Amino acid sequence: MNKTELVSAIQKKSDLTKKDIEKFLKSFEEVVSEELAKGGKVQLVGFMTLEVAERKQREGRNPRTNETMIIPASKAVRFKVGKALKDSVNK
Repeated sequence: MNKTELVSAIQKKSDLTKKDIEKFLKSFEEVVSEELAKGGKVQLVGFMTLEVAERKQREGRNPRTNETMIIPASKAVRFKVGKALKDSVNK
C-alpha cells in the first residue's frame, strides 16, 4: 500500500477529506522525524514504537574486492511492533 492508497483507505473509514488526511500524514511524518532527530522515541501503545539506536563502528568487507574496510558509527531507526498489532496480524 502506498501513500495514495493509504489516504483513500482512511477516507473510506472516516468522514475526513483526502486533503485533511494528507495534511495529517505530512504533519505526522514531520513530528516523528523531528522527535527521532532529537534522539527521542515515539510510542503508540499496542501499535508500535520507533526509537533511535546507535550502531558502533565496525569492520566490514567490500564484496567486490574482498578488502577489509571500516564501517563508520551511525544511527538507525528501530521499529518495534506493539502487542495488539502483532496479535491482529497473527490471527
